[in-house]
Amino acid sequence: MGVIDRIKAFHPELTEIRRDLHAHPETAFEENRTADIVADKLQSWGLEIHRGLAKTGVVGTLKAGRANRAIGLRADMDALDLIELNEFGHKSRHEGKMHGCGHDGHTVMLLGAAKYLSENRNFDGTVHFIFQPAEENLAGGKVMIDDGLFEKFPVESVYGMHNMPGLEVGKFAVRVGPMMASADMFTVKVRGVGAHGAYPHKGVDTVLVASEMVVALQSIVARNVDPLEPAVISVTMFQSGHTTNVIPEHALLGGTVRAFRPEVQDLLERRMREVLDGIARAHGAEVELDYQRRYPPTINTADETELAAAAAGMVVGPENVVHNMAPSMGAEDFAWMLRERPGSYVWIGNGAGEGSCMVHNPRYDFNDEVLPIGSSYWVRLVETILKPAA
Repeated sequence: MGVIDRIKAFHPELTEIRRDLHAHPETAFEENRTADIVADKLQSWGLEIHRGLAKTGVVGTLKAGRANRAIGLRADMDALDLIELNEFGHKSRHEGKMHGCGHDGHTVMLLGAAKYLSENRNFDGTVHFIFQPAEENLAGGKVMIDDGLFEKFPVESVYGMHNMPGLEVGKFAVRVGPMMASADMFTVKVRGVGAHGAYPHKGVDTVLVASEMVVALQSIVARNVDPLEPAVISVTMFQSGHTTNVIPEHALLGGTVRAFRPEVQDLLERRMREVLDGIARAHGAEVELDYQRRYPPTINTADETELAAAAAGMVVGPENVVHNMAPSMGAEDFAWMLRERPGSYVWIGNGAGEGSCMVHNPRYDFNDEVLPIGSSYWVRLVETILKPAA
Protein backbone atom coordinates (compact mmCIF):
# COMPACT_ATOMS: atom_id res chain seq x y z
CA MET A 1 0.00 0.00 0.00
CA GLY A 2 2.88 2.37 0.75
CA VAL A 3 2.93 5.80 2.36
CA ILE A 4 -0.51 7.42 2.21
CA ASP A 5 -0.75 9.99 -0.60
CA ARG A 6 -2.71 12.51 1.46
CA ILE A 7 -0.02 12.44 4.14
CA LYS A 8 2.62 12.95 1.45
CA ALA A 9 0.71 16.06 0.44
CA PHE A 10 1.04 17.69 3.86
CA HIS A 11 4.58 16.46 4.46
CA PRO A 12 5.92 20.06 4.12
CA GLU A 13 3.53 21.18 6.86
CA LEU A 14 4.72 18.36 9.13
CA THR A 15 8.35 19.26 8.43
CA GLU A 16 7.70 22.90 9.33
CA ILE A 17 6.09 21.92 12.64
CA ARG A 18 8.88 19.46 13.44
CA ARG A 19 11.63 21.99 12.82
CA ASP A 20 9.82 24.61 14.87
CA LEU A 21 9.61 22.17 17.79
CA HIS A 22 13.29 21.32 17.35
CA ALA A 23 14.21 25.00 17.53
CA HIS A 24 12.23 25.43 20.76
CA PRO A 25 13.06 22.40 22.93
CA GLU A 26 11.47 22.04 26.35
CA THR A 27 12.49 19.56 29.03
CA ALA A 28 10.57 17.52 31.59
CA PHE A 29 7.23 18.96 32.74
CA GLU A 30 8.03 22.31 31.09
CA GLU A 31 6.68 21.44 27.63
CA ASN A 32 4.19 24.31 27.73
CA ARG A 33 4.79 25.77 24.26
CA THR A 34 4.93 22.30 22.74
CA ALA A 35 1.69 21.29 24.47
CA ASP A 36 0.01 24.49 23.25
CA ILE A 37 0.97 23.69 19.66
CA VAL A 38 -0.20 20.10 19.96
CA ALA A 39 -3.52 21.08 21.54
CA ASP A 40 -4.16 23.87 19.02
CA LYS A 41 -3.51 21.56 16.07
CA LEU A 42 -5.69 18.78 17.42
CA GLN A 43 -8.50 21.14 18.26
CA SER A 44 -8.37 22.74 14.81
CA TRP A 45 -8.87 19.26 13.33
CA GLY A 46 -11.95 18.61 15.44
CA LEU A 47 -10.54 16.39 18.18
CA GLU A 48 -11.68 16.58 21.79
CA ILE A 49 -8.83 17.87 23.96
CA HIS A 50 -7.86 17.12 27.54
CA ARG A 51 -4.90 18.87 29.18
CA GLY A 52 -3.15 18.68 32.54
CA LEU A 53 -2.23 15.02 33.06
CA ALA A 54 1.38 15.03 34.27
CA LYS A 55 1.23 18.84 34.18
CA THR A 56 1.84 19.35 30.45
CA GLY A 57 0.35 16.19 28.96
CA VAL A 58 -2.21 16.41 26.15
CA VAL A 59 -4.73 13.77 25.11
CA GLY A 60 -6.73 14.19 21.91
CA THR A 61 -9.74 11.95 21.30
CA LEU A 62 -11.24 11.07 17.93
CA LYS A 63 -14.31 8.89 17.47
CA ALA A 64 -15.84 7.22 14.42
CA GLY A 65 -18.62 4.70 13.95
CA ARG A 66 -20.45 3.06 16.82
CA ALA A 67 -18.08 0.43 18.19
CA ASN A 68 -17.40 0.53 21.92
CA ARG A 69 -13.66 -0.04 21.43
CA ALA A 70 -10.71 2.25 22.07
CA ILE A 71 -6.93 2.21 21.63
CA GLY A 72 -4.17 4.58 22.69
CA LEU A 73 -1.31 5.91 20.57
CA ARG A 74 1.49 7.60 22.48
CA ALA A 75 4.24 10.07 21.54
CA ASP A 76 6.74 11.76 23.86
CA MET A 77 7.29 15.55 23.72
CA ASP A 78 10.28 16.40 25.91
CA ALA A 79 13.83 17.35 24.98
CA LEU A 80 17.20 16.73 26.65
CA ASP A 81 19.50 18.85 28.78
CA LEU A 82 22.15 18.89 26.06
CA ILE A 83 24.09 21.61 24.22
CA GLU A 84 23.37 21.29 20.50
CA LEU A 85 26.35 21.45 18.12
CA ASN A 86 24.39 21.55 14.85
CA GLU A 87 24.49 24.73 12.77
CA PHE A 88 21.38 24.42 10.60
CA GLY A 89 18.57 26.95 10.66
CA HIS A 90 16.33 25.07 13.07
CA LYS A 91 19.00 24.43 15.72
CA SER A 92 17.99 24.93 19.35
CA ARG A 93 17.35 28.50 20.44
CA HIS A 94 17.32 27.43 24.09
CA GLU A 95 20.90 27.13 25.29
CA GLY A 96 21.58 23.84 27.03
CA LYS A 97 18.39 22.17 25.76
CA MET A 98 18.10 20.07 22.62
CA HIS A 99 15.78 17.63 20.89
CA GLY A 100 18.58 15.09 20.82
CA CYS A 101 16.35 11.99 20.93
CA GLY A 102 13.80 12.74 18.21
CA HIS A 103 10.77 13.37 20.38
CA ASP A 104 10.00 16.35 18.15
CA GLY A 105 9.62 13.86 15.29
CA HIS A 106 7.58 11.47 17.40
CA THR A 107 5.17 14.26 18.30
CA VAL A 108 4.75 15.35 14.70
CA MET A 109 4.27 11.83 13.30
CA LEU A 110 1.37 11.34 15.70
CA LEU A 111 -0.01 14.77 14.79
CA GLY A 112 0.13 13.79 11.13
CA ALA A 113 -1.90 10.67 11.86
CA ALA A 114 -4.45 12.70 13.82
CA LYS A 115 -4.84 15.14 10.93
CA TYR A 116 -5.38 12.38 8.39
CA LEU A 117 -7.76 10.37 10.56
CA SER A 118 -9.81 13.47 11.33
CA GLU A 119 -10.33 13.87 7.56
CA ASN A 120 -10.78 10.17 6.76
CA ARG A 121 -12.47 8.36 9.61
CA ASN A 122 -12.05 4.90 8.16
CA PHE A 123 -12.27 3.17 11.53
CA ASP A 124 -14.91 2.12 14.01
CA GLY A 125 -14.23 3.09 17.61
CA THR A 126 -12.17 5.62 19.55
CA VAL A 127 -8.55 6.66 19.27
CA HIS A 128 -6.84 8.48 22.12
CA PHE A 129 -3.73 10.37 20.97
CA ILE A 130 -1.50 10.55 24.04
CA PHE A 131 1.18 13.26 24.03
CA GLN A 132 3.36 12.60 27.03
CA PRO A 133 5.86 14.85 28.82
CA ALA A 134 9.04 13.94 30.68
CA GLU A 135 10.07 10.65 29.11
CA GLU A 136 13.74 11.41 29.82
CA ASN A 137 14.58 10.26 33.36
CA LEU A 138 11.44 11.48 35.15
CA ALA A 139 8.89 8.86 33.99
CA GLY A 140 6.19 11.19 32.73
CA GLY A 141 4.34 8.13 31.46
CA LYS A 142 3.98 6.81 34.99
CA VAL A 143 2.87 10.24 36.19
CA MET A 144 0.14 10.29 33.53
CA ILE A 145 -1.01 6.86 34.69
CA ASP A 146 -0.95 7.94 38.34
CA ASP A 147 -2.99 10.99 37.34
CA GLY A 148 -5.68 8.68 35.93
CA LEU A 149 -4.80 8.33 32.23
CA PHE A 150 -6.47 4.97 31.70
CA GLU A 151 -9.39 5.73 34.01
CA LYS A 152 -10.20 8.90 32.06
CA PHE A 153 -9.36 7.35 28.70
CA PRO A 154 -9.97 3.57 28.87
CA VAL A 155 -8.21 1.62 26.11
CA GLU A 156 -7.95 -2.05 25.24
CA SER A 157 -4.35 -1.65 24.05
CA VAL A 158 -1.67 1.02 23.74
CA TYR A 159 1.13 1.58 21.22
CA GLY A 160 4.39 3.52 21.04
CA MET A 161 7.13 4.21 18.50
CA HIS A 162 10.72 5.49 18.59
CA ASN A 163 13.10 6.40 15.81
CA MET A 164 16.25 4.27 15.48
CA PRO A 165 19.40 5.69 13.86
CA GLY A 166 21.33 2.97 12.08
CA LEU A 167 18.10 1.39 10.82
CA GLU A 168 17.45 2.41 7.22
CA VAL A 169 14.65 4.81 6.34
CA GLY A 170 11.74 2.70 5.17
CA LYS A 171 12.27 -0.06 7.70
CA PHE A 172 10.60 -0.94 11.01
CA ALA A 173 11.78 -3.26 13.78
CA VAL A 174 9.39 -5.16 16.04
CA ARG A 175 9.69 -8.02 18.50
CA VAL A 176 7.55 -9.93 20.98
CA GLY A 177 8.68 -9.81 24.60
CA PRO A 178 11.47 -7.56 25.90
CA MET A 179 12.09 -4.61 23.60
CA MET A 180 14.06 -2.44 26.02
CA ALA A 181 15.59 -2.98 29.44
CA SER A 182 14.73 -1.72 32.87
CA ALA A 183 16.54 1.37 34.14
CA ASP A 184 17.52 1.40 37.80
CA MET A 185 19.69 4.23 39.17
CA PHE A 186 21.95 4.14 42.20
CA THR A 187 24.17 6.34 44.33
CA VAL A 188 26.70 5.03 46.85
CA LYS A 189 27.91 7.23 49.70
CA VAL A 190 31.15 6.10 51.35
CA ARG A 191 32.29 7.59 54.66
CA GLY A 192 35.81 7.04 55.97
CA VAL A 193 38.29 8.97 58.09
CA GLY A 194 40.16 11.89 56.58
CA ALA A 195 43.91 12.10 56.94
CA HIS A 196 47.09 13.65 55.55
CA GLY A 197 48.12 12.05 52.28
CA ALA A 198 51.54 11.32 53.76
CA TYR A 199 50.04 9.36 56.68
CA PRO A 200 47.39 7.06 55.15
CA HIS A 201 47.54 4.71 58.13
CA LYS A 202 45.92 7.45 60.23
CA GLY A 203 42.73 7.43 58.17
CA VAL A 204 40.28 5.28 56.24
CA ASP A 205 40.84 6.05 52.57
CA THR A 206 37.50 6.48 50.77
CA VAL A 207 39.18 6.70 47.37
CA LEU A 208 40.66 3.25 47.88
CA VAL A 209 37.42 1.85 49.29
CA ALA A 210 35.27 3.29 46.51
CA SER A 211 37.74 2.11 43.85
CA GLU A 212 37.48 -1.44 45.13
CA MET A 213 33.71 -1.09 45.03
CA VAL A 214 33.76 -0.04 41.36
CA VAL A 215 35.81 -3.10 40.42
CA ALA A 216 33.87 -5.51 42.63
CA LEU A 217 30.48 -4.42 41.28
CA GLN A 218 31.52 -5.71 37.87
CA SER A 219 31.91 -9.21 39.31
CA ILE A 220 28.18 -9.38 40.02
CA VAL A 221 27.17 -9.60 36.36
CA ALA A 222 30.21 -11.72 35.54
CA ARG A 223 29.79 -14.27 38.34
CA ASN A 224 26.27 -14.06 39.79
CA VAL A 225 24.01 -13.57 36.76
CA ASP A 226 23.25 -16.43 34.37
CA PRO A 227 25.39 -15.78 31.24
CA LEU A 228 22.26 -16.18 29.12
CA GLU A 229 20.53 -13.31 30.99
CA PRO A 230 21.40 -9.79 29.74
CA ALA A 231 22.41 -7.47 32.58
CA VAL A 232 24.50 -4.32 33.04
CA ILE A 233 25.95 -2.52 36.06
CA SER A 234 27.69 0.70 35.03
CA VAL A 235 29.35 3.08 37.48
CA THR A 236 29.22 6.41 35.68
CA MET A 237 30.13 8.84 38.45
CA PHE A 238 32.99 8.96 40.97
CA GLN A 239 33.43 12.05 43.14
CA SER A 240 35.92 12.45 45.98
CA GLY A 241 38.58 14.81 47.27
CA HIS A 242 39.52 18.43 46.67
CA THR A 243 43.31 18.59 46.82
CA THR A 244 46.42 16.47 46.35
CA ASN A 245 47.65 15.94 49.91
CA VAL A 246 44.43 15.15 51.79
CA ILE A 247 42.78 11.73 51.99
CA PRO A 248 39.09 12.59 51.66
CA GLU A 249 36.55 11.56 54.26
CA HIS A 250 33.75 11.08 51.73
CA ALA A 251 33.33 9.51 48.29
CA LEU A 252 30.30 9.31 46.06
CA LEU A 253 29.60 6.79 43.31
CA GLY A 254 26.64 6.74 40.93
CA GLY A 255 25.44 4.71 38.00
CA THR A 256 22.79 2.62 36.36
CA VAL A 257 21.63 -1.02 36.34
CA ARG A 258 19.85 -2.67 33.40
CA ALA A 259 18.03 -5.99 33.01
CA PHE A 260 15.05 -7.54 31.22
CA ARG A 261 13.44 -9.50 34.07
CA PRO A 262 12.36 -8.43 37.58
CA GLU A 263 14.07 -11.52 39.05
CA VAL A 264 17.39 -10.33 37.65
CA GLN A 265 16.76 -6.84 39.01
CA ASP A 266 16.19 -8.36 42.45
CA LEU A 267 19.42 -10.34 42.24
CA LEU A 268 21.47 -7.34 41.12
CA GLU A 269 20.19 -5.09 43.88
CA ARG A 270 20.67 -7.72 46.59
CA ARG A 271 24.21 -8.56 45.52
CA MET A 272 25.15 -4.90 45.20
CA ARG A 273 24.14 -4.33 48.82
CA GLU A 274 26.09 -7.37 49.98
CA VAL A 275 29.24 -6.51 48.02
CA LEU A 276 29.27 -2.84 49.04
CA ASP A 277 28.64 -3.65 52.70
CA GLY A 278 31.38 -6.30 52.74
CA ILE A 279 34.03 -4.00 51.25
CA ALA A 280 33.11 -1.16 53.60
CA ARG A 281 33.33 -3.39 56.67
CA ALA A 282 36.64 -4.85 55.51
CA HIS A 283 38.17 -1.35 55.51
CA GLY A 284 36.39 0.09 58.54
CA ALA A 285 34.33 2.46 56.39
CA GLU A 286 30.59 3.12 56.26
CA VAL A 287 28.47 2.82 53.13
CA GLU A 288 24.95 3.86 52.13
CA LEU A 289 23.29 2.64 48.92
CA ASP A 290 20.34 4.52 47.45
CA TYR A 291 18.85 2.20 44.81
CA GLN A 292 15.93 3.48 42.71
CA ARG A 293 13.89 1.45 40.23
CA ARG A 294 13.05 4.10 37.68
CA TYR A 295 11.73 2.29 34.58
CA PRO A 296 10.62 -1.35 34.26
CA PRO A 297 11.48 -3.39 31.15
CA THR A 298 9.50 -2.57 28.01
CA ILE A 299 7.66 -5.82 27.24
CA ASN A 300 5.62 -6.18 24.03
CA THR A 301 2.64 -8.54 24.01
CA ALA A 302 2.32 -11.06 21.19
CA ASP A 303 -1.05 -10.30 19.60
CA GLU A 304 -0.54 -6.55 19.62
CA THR A 305 2.95 -6.88 18.16
CA GLU A 306 1.57 -8.99 15.33
CA LEU A 307 -0.92 -6.20 14.57
CA ALA A 308 1.86 -3.60 14.71
CA ALA A 309 4.02 -5.61 12.32
CA ALA A 310 1.11 -6.00 9.91
CA ALA A 311 0.44 -2.25 9.94
CA ALA A 312 4.11 -1.46 9.37
CA GLY A 313 4.18 -3.95 6.50
CA MET A 314 1.29 -2.15 4.81
CA VAL A 315 3.43 1.01 4.71
CA VAL A 316 6.92 -0.27 3.88
CA GLY A 317 6.28 -3.84 2.73
CA PRO A 318 6.52 -6.95 4.94
CA GLU A 319 10.09 -7.55 3.77
CA ASN A 320 11.13 -4.27 5.41
CA VAL A 321 9.77 -5.17 8.84
CA VAL A 322 12.60 -6.63 10.94
CA HIS A 323 11.40 -9.23 13.46
CA ASN A 324 14.71 -10.43 14.90
CA MET A 325 16.45 -7.19 15.90
CA ALA A 326 18.15 -7.54 19.28
CA PRO A 327 16.46 -5.80 22.21
CA SER A 328 18.08 -2.65 23.54
CA MET A 329 19.68 -2.16 26.95
CA GLY A 330 18.33 1.37 26.80
CA ALA A 331 15.09 2.08 28.64
CA GLU A 332 11.77 3.73 27.89
CA ASP A 333 9.02 4.89 30.22
CA PHE A 334 6.38 3.62 27.80
CA ALA A 335 7.09 0.46 29.82
CA TRP A 336 4.77 1.80 32.52
CA MET A 337 1.89 1.93 30.03
CA LEU A 338 2.62 -1.62 28.88
CA ARG A 339 2.37 -2.75 32.50
CA GLU A 340 -1.19 -1.44 32.56
CA ARG A 341 -2.40 -2.50 29.11
CA PRO A 342 -1.27 -4.89 26.36
CA GLY A 343 0.48 -3.23 23.47
CA SER A 344 3.57 -2.89 21.34
CA TYR A 345 6.51 -0.54 20.98
CA VAL A 346 8.25 -0.41 17.60
CA TRP A 347 11.34 1.18 16.11
CA ILE A 348 11.19 3.17 12.90
CA GLY A 349 14.35 3.64 10.84
CA ASN A 350 15.88 7.13 11.07
CA GLY A 351 18.61 6.37 8.54
CA ALA A 352 21.90 4.53 8.25
CA GLY A 353 25.30 5.58 6.97
CA GLU A 354 27.16 8.88 7.11
CA GLY A 355 25.55 11.52 9.32
CA SER A 356 23.15 9.16 11.06
CA CYS A 357 24.54 9.55 14.57
CA MET A 358 22.86 7.88 17.53
CA VAL A 359 20.34 9.65 19.73
CA HIS A 360 21.60 11.75 22.67
CA ASN A 361 24.43 12.99 20.46
CA PRO A 362 24.83 16.82 20.24
CA ARG A 363 24.81 16.56 16.42
CA TYR A 364 21.69 14.39 16.15
CA ASP A 365 18.63 15.51 14.19
CA PHE A 366 15.41 13.68 13.42
CA ASN A 367 15.18 12.73 9.74
CA ASP A 368 12.20 14.55 8.20
CA GLU A 369 11.95 11.91 5.45
CA VAL A 370 10.55 9.62 8.13
CA LEU A 371 7.58 11.81 9.06
CA PRO A 372 5.05 10.56 6.45
CA ILE A 373 6.19 6.96 7.01
CA GLY A 374 5.52 7.16 10.74
CA SER A 375 2.20 8.97 10.31
CA SER A 376 1.08 6.36 7.77
CA TYR A 377 2.02 3.58 10.20
CA TRP A 378 -0.18 5.07 12.91
CA VAL A 379 -3.07 5.38 10.46
CA ARG A 380 -2.78 1.80 9.22
CA LEU A 381 -2.53 0.57 12.81
CA VAL A 382 -5.80 2.30 13.71
CA GLU A 383 -7.53 1.04 10.57
CA THR A 384 -6.27 -2.50 11.24
CA ILE A 385 -7.30 -2.71 14.90
CA LEU A 386 -10.54 -0.71 14.66
CA LYS A 387 -11.55 -2.03 11.27
CA PRO A 388 -15.11 -1.05 10.36
CA ALA A 389 -17.60 -3.87 10.03
CA ALA A 390 -18.17 -4.99 6.46
